[in-house]
Amino acid sequence: MAADLPPSTSLQPPTNKRLDWRTIPWWLVAIGLIIAFMGFRIISDPEYTRIFETILTGLGTTLMVTGISFICALILGLVLGLGRVSRNLILRNLSIGYIEFIRGVPILVLIFTISFAIVPALSDWITINGQKLTVSLTARAIIALVLIYAAYIAEIFRAGIESISRGQMEAARSLGMTHGQAMRYVILPQAFRNVLPALGNDLIAILKDSSLVSVLGVREITQVSRLSVSSSFKYEETYFILTAFYLTMTLVLSLLLQWLQRKMSSNVH
Repeated sequence: MAADLPPSTSLQPPTNKRLDWRTIPWWLVAIGLIIAFMGFRIISDPEYTRIFETILTGLGTTLMVTGISFICALILGLVLGLGRVSRNLILRNLSIGYIEFIRGVPILVLIFTISFAIVPALSDWITINGQKLTVSLTARAIIALVLIYAAYIAEIFRAGIESISRGQMEAARSLGMTHGQAMRYVILPQAFRNVLPALGNDLIAILKDSSLVSVLGVREITQVSRLSVSSSFKYEETYFILTAFYLTMTLVLSLLLQWLQRKMSSNVH
């Protein structure tokens, strides 16, 4: 008589899982095809290649403005967010007033106001070796983006802090922590994990809104594209490539942030 098969052995052939077309991210496929098509045109068409190389000269400025602005806005936004939930009446009202003022004015108007009115007025008060401080247009653009986006990031931190139950603070205080220690070691780490997706969205928003500083003459990729068009009149080629630039950067950044969020979630569990 044949020996009994072990329990783990199956006489049935393995079934192949069918591909579920509904789970395919078609939006990502579509965007990938657009980027791939533009990449093909850049490689195969000398005119597209020339324009691409021209626009590429402004990429470093775009990334620098975005990176510095986001980091500084993150720090200032955290300070404003803590002030927003502070029990100190003066700090709370100052933070709320600043946030509501910034959020009530269009970003482009604020960029003009900060860059050509506020920064020059403040720089007149600062002298170095007897000379007034000179602030470059790139520095003015960064200052403007920092002051603007700090208000939006402050609201993100405020929402994140308020999402943590009050029991967490009470438990930390019962262990002998001060309010500041409890906020630093207990509340803020949890709040940061909660607001990471929103902060990622603001990073992408700053990257896109960095194009607005082209009105100041900062030579980032949008300004470089405008200057290229003014001499070559290649509107279609230039603005298609510029669109592909921003689309690629925001897509890559979005995918990296999603990966980071999943990584952090898996570490927590």
